[in-house]
Amino acid sequence: MIFDVMTLFPEMITDSLNHSIMKRALENDIFTVNTINPRDFTLDKHKKVDDTPYGGGAGMVLMVQPYVDAYNSIKKFPNSVTVMLSPQGEPLCDETVNELANYDQIILMCGHYEGFDERIREIIKPREISIGDFVLTGGELPALCIIDAVSRKLDGTLGKIESADEDSFSNGLIEYPQYTKPREYMGYKVPEVLLNGNHKEINEFRLQLSIERTKLKRPDLYKKWISNTCDSNHCNAQNPKHL
Repeated sequence: MIFDVMTLFPEMITDSLNHSIMKRALENDIFTVNTINPRDFTLDKHKKVDDTPYGGGAGMVLMVQPYVDAYNSIKKFPNSVTVMLSPQGEPLCDETVNELANYDQIILMCGHYEGFDERIREIIKPREISIGDFVLTGGELPALCIIDAVSRKLDGTLGKIESADEDSFSNGLIEYPQYTKPREYMGYKVPEVLLNGNHKEINEFRLQLSIERTKLKRPDLYKKWISNTCDSNHCNAQNPKHL
């Protein structure tokens, strides 16, 4: 997997990935990250990449020429997708992450200021993705979210690929509670079922807690999970399994 990140601040990307699991995955060539700075493609001697908006308004708009030329400089793989990080985009979710993980190359376009000249969208035609209904100062943090989330799906990034398979949202539910040593702390005990070695009972216990936790904390996800479960099992929505 190759991530090509178009950014005015490449050190934000490289520095953030130089730690922990991401650093180890990069060193082991699980994935590669390249940064492309549109400032290197501007025709302006002052390396200017933004200007005032036509029609007036506050802030500055990213210019079309540096971004299109920077994009065209990137070698495209046959199995490639271009993503513009934008609050106008589709919400990022685990389903989207799984889809992105099937590509060989992801080109990430990071915006700044008041955003992109609309002609950048019209020419490049990227897929737009948002990490939430809020606005950040730039697209670098959303780009890092995508790199982190997608790379976890790649075999070799985590110690065991099963770790990603059991994460929250992987089956439509929030993850079950986790425990480690000691068995008891300040009167709080690890549930006995986790200590008996019966994996069938443990799995059933964890599933039930995932369902209960999702119903309590994310009723929107619970409703979707119920609907999907009933559709796949042809069950009555009024009497779903594991309610």
